[in-house]
Amino acid sequence: MLEEIKNRRSIRRFTPEEIDDQVIDQIIEMGTWAPSGLNNQPWKFVIVKDRELLNKLSQLTHYSYIIKNAPVCIVVFLDNNSSYHREKDIQAIGACLQNMLLTIHHLGLGGVWLGEILKNRKEVENLLEVPEGVELMAVVALGHPAEKPGKGTRKPLDQVILARK
Repeated sequence: MLEEIKNRRSIRRFTPEEIDDQVIDQIIEMGTWAPSGLNNQPWKFVIVKDRELLNKLSQLTHYSYIIKNAPVCIVVFLDNNSSYHREKDIQAIGACLQNMLLTIHHLGLGGVWLGEILKNRKEVENLLEVPEGVELMAVVALGHPAEKPGKGTRKPLDQVILARK
């Protein structure tokens, strides 16, 4: 597992090959096993495979090319109706997203977490016809990789650890 964490990369280009619904469900299920405060599980999802809808969604982000060539996007929302503490719930959504991205990598697929689209939050929510109180948090574009990711780098620990007390 440690090597998979270190080797996961954002993949932005995909082959046109379809992703089975069972695989998508598995990715979402693994996301839902993320920790959440009081186990409130504040996430909701919309799965977008319809090409016309993907094209409309792509127009709402600067990174349209990613969504345009992805066979599927999982749109992740915060359910404010079941929220008990906004900051903790947003942290839980982040953990959910990481679980999903690690699952995507583990399955030999590629994916990327798109956050820039949040600037058009309301337009995305209207396009996908989500219920009131459900708020866009991210889009995960995924598919079979059409690119080989490079090696990742991270800052050394002495640059990120503030103190040992």
